[in-house]
Amino acid sequence: PEPWRAEEEPAGILRRAARNMSPYKRATLDEEELVEATPDDSYPSSSMQVTFLHGRRPTCCPSWTQRERRLLLVLGAAAAALLVSLLAGGVFYRQGHPGLCLSEPCVAVASAVLGGLDRSVDPCSDFYQYACGGWMKSNPLPEGKSRWGTFSNLWEQNMLVMKRLLENTSREGLSGAEEKAQRYYQACMNEAKIEELGAKPLQEVISRIGGWALTEPWDKDNFQEVLRLVSADYRTSPFFSVFVSTDSKNSNSNVIQIDQSSLGLPSRDYYLNRTAHEKYLSAYQTFLVELGVLLGGSAEASRTMMGAVVDFETALANISVPQEKRRDEELIYHKMEAKDLADLVPVVDWMPYLTAVFAPVALNESEPVVVYAREYLRDVSELINRTDKSLLNNYMIMKVVRKMVSVLDQRFQDAEQRFLEVMYGTKKSCTPRWKLCVSDTDSALGFAVGAMFVKDIFAEDSKAVVEDMVTTIKRAFEENLQRVSWMDSETKKAAKEKADAIYNMVGYPDFIMNATNLDKVFDDFELVSDLYFQNVMKYYNFSGRVNCRPGWRKPHNKKKWSMTPPTVNAYYNPKKNDIVRAEQRNNQAPFYSRSWPAALNFGGIGVVMGHELTHAFDDQGREYDKDGNLRLWWKNSSVEAFKRQTRCMVEQYGNYSINQEPVNGIHTLGENIADNGGLKAAYKAYVSWVERNGEEALLPALGMSNHQLFFVGFAQVWCSVRTPESSHESIITDPHSPPRFRVIGSISNSPEFSQHFGCKADAPMNPRHKCELW
Repeated sequence: PEPWRAEEEPAGILRRAARNMSPYKRATLDEEELVEATPDDSYPSSSMQVTFLHGRRPTCCPSWTQRERRLLLVLGAAAAALLVSLLAGGVFYRQGHPGLCLSEPCVAVASAVLGGLDRSVDPCSDFYQYACGGWMKSNPLPEGKSRWGTFSNLWEQNMLVMKRLLENTSREGLSGAEEKAQRYYQACMNEAKIEELGAKPLQEVISRIGGWALTEPWDKDNFQEVLRLVSADYRTSPFFSVFVSTDSKNSNSNVIQIDQSSLGLPSRDYYLNRTAHEKYLSAYQTFLVELGVLLGGSAEASRTMMGAVVDFETALANISVPQEKRRDEELIYHKMEAKDLADLVPVVDWMPYLTAVFAPVALNESEPVVVYAREYLRDVSELINRTDKSLLNNYMIMKVVRKMVSVLDQRFQDAEQRFLEVMYGTKKSCTPRWKLCVSDTDSALGFAVGAMFVKDIFAEDSKAVVEDMVTTIKRAFEENLQRVSWMDSETKKAAKEKADAIYNMVGYPDFIMNATNLDKVFDDFELVSDLYFQNVMKYYNFSGRVNCRPGWRKPHNKKKWSMTPPTVNAYYNPKKNDIVRAEQRNNQAPFYSRSWPAALNFGGIGVVMGHELTHAFDDQGREYDKDGNLRLWWKNSSVEAFKRQTRCMVEQYGNYSINQEPVNGIHTLGENIADNGGLKAAYKAYVSWVERNGEEALLPALGMSNHQLFFVGFAQVWCSVRTPESSHESIITDPHSPPRFRVIGSISNSPEFSQHFGCKADAPMNPRHKCELW
């Protein structure tokens, strides 16, 4: 189950992919929810695409290719010409068209909107192509990227800010945590030391674990010890994931939770549908073989061992439960005592295992545990029982190896890059090392980096305005809720109470602005100068200690953040019933600016806010009450009516396809509900804003009303390009629909869209039968 609804949109994807070239995920400190969300070291799940590839020697990286320079000159000249034209015509239009906004921000944003359009397309036939065709033509995929969108540029800007802050070691007044962030970054940037050490740091780790059959004969009976070690010390999850997080049925407390583990490839489909995925499986196995050779094994020994590893992982894929069958948490939530695990998974010595993983917390056999994958755990116990002990050991160590690839020398990074080029269809590129190091520092010490970031660029006035927008959109959602015809009055009243109780957090957590409080968070994180590998290992141990402090038994702090301030992202957490929107500074196209028409702001950041709010009432979020507890709080009649209404969206989105691959309407249902509800609530909020403030002046040169501008602004948030391989990965792993269908799926269900664009009945964007929920 998703412990918190983090919207992995492209910017968040870029951040996490850049810091996780070896496909592992790190928890951001000060928030145990992230441990729940990222308990595993395996391949990025959901929509997390690897878009930054290796080849990190900065000396090989020209700042711009010749093609990029030519493109930049052409685009710059076109934009400048349009801007000059608009400004030059300003005086003439000011008298003839007093309803036009001719301020510099309005002219600039009009130029940007116009540049994204493809006016040759009828908006009622294909609104995504109409709104984004110009953008896609002007934004070919950058070298080394598997996907690129409007979010991407925002994250690139934020990375540059963080780079400047992390490299400014002469800056005075830094807190201890901020200085640690700079030192961590510096160690990551010390390529000479990393190259000098080569594979040695990881080889020493393997030796400490007990070795494997790659370099010498291996015949030990130490499965329990190795499982405890790789789980507790190296935070990997070879067969299942174990973590502490909020108890879904008692949101004021934390509880140990156990779930199925992720795989080495993005989805079980890559293993089970071998005909369609042969090139990916082959590239994956070749990559593992290369790692084995780099770690001292012969090519023959590595091929034999890694072939067996992939076969074992295929067996794990066979018993894994698809995500679309795990959407109803009421059905998969099973609470028991720790002693009961012995009957469910007898192959594991549970009490020694749990004691090691959650040290120094004292546990006993009556410790409550929530299991989310009961059938899988039974099957994995049987699989482990019938598997050769040497293969089990090789697999556990391979999981540690995969986790540490990106912190080793260039040979390991090059091997991974070759694999990722196949996986995501990217062309070889040379990414500056600072991007990896900025992203990894944000991952490990994100709130320390965030403190510097906020003090440097944050716009407090924007925070207040956005908070006011959230209130307006919540009010609009509640008004829509009262008009829902399929829900009974008692459930509707409880739903309104839940909406009223949603807690909004915008910008950053307050504690990071207090140096004393910030330092306390990282006080136990000691760094080793210039030794990047060791610092990463220390981070894993530190994050484990932080999240297993005795305080985890205390009432849950519902005001903690699961996202760092530089992140261009937002999420809804059903267990806290809160919405978090990070990084709110001015002029963040295409989301928000104080100087833009309200139509664009409501169509941009307003729809994002409405999207997150609607997650509280999607097929998963609706199961939680206003206090964040998983319980049956709807009347049965409304539950059944809800399910009937959602069938429409499952069918609608299931009929969309990319490259002849259909969208999974069940897997994407929650996000599709949020997209539709968010658009409807934001548009109603905009109409209410106009009623209070009057119609706005129009943007010049566009020839469209502000109501039309609202929908164009919404669509242009999702303008993107991607490789076929990336699209394929998204289709089978991402809970969001592809960007094109996030736009046309939502506007096809909007009568207001068709009204303002004059779409005829039965036009492609105005189907007679529309899906409506909230």
